[in-house]
Amino acid sequence: MRVLFVCLGNICRSPMAEAVLRMKINKAHVADKIVVDSAGTGDWHIGDPPHQGTQQQLAASGISFEQIKARQIKQKDFKEFDRIIAMDRQNEKDLLKMAGKSYQNKVSRFMSLLHDQPQKDVPDPYYTGRFDEVYDLINRGTDQLLQDLLKQIK
Repeated sequence: MRVLFVCLGNICRSPMAEAVLRMKINKAHVADKIVVDSAGTGDWHIGDPPHQGTQQQLAASGISFEQIKARQIKQKDFKEFDRIIAMDRQNEKDLLKMAGKSYQNKVSRFMSLLHDQPQKDVPDPYYTGRFDEVYDLINRGTDQLLQDLLKQIK
């Protein structure tokens, strides 16, 4: 099972989700069955590490982000990944446009994992500075995602 998180620049939300889910996958001892990555729809930050705010939030939670570098989504990702999870509605629209009809069923929005949340998007902390709020949403959403993935791989 292969999961790809996607946000705009791949330095705040999607790398945070990648790091958090990877830590949970490792704790569940299923790293050989579930692979996680992240990408951005834009190309501004290719090769950059996560945003300083993302790094600080992950470090405070004891979560490694060492090997995460920003990259832009590629057409081959739609074939290689089983789930492509957009962090907001605009990312989702962009991904659905890129995916074409044959891969649209792989694309979903992160907030669909959190049924108790009225908001539709994971807010972008690049603009808000609220990395703690984003971490809380991602932490809860990845718990649900991991439960779903574990059911699928068994």
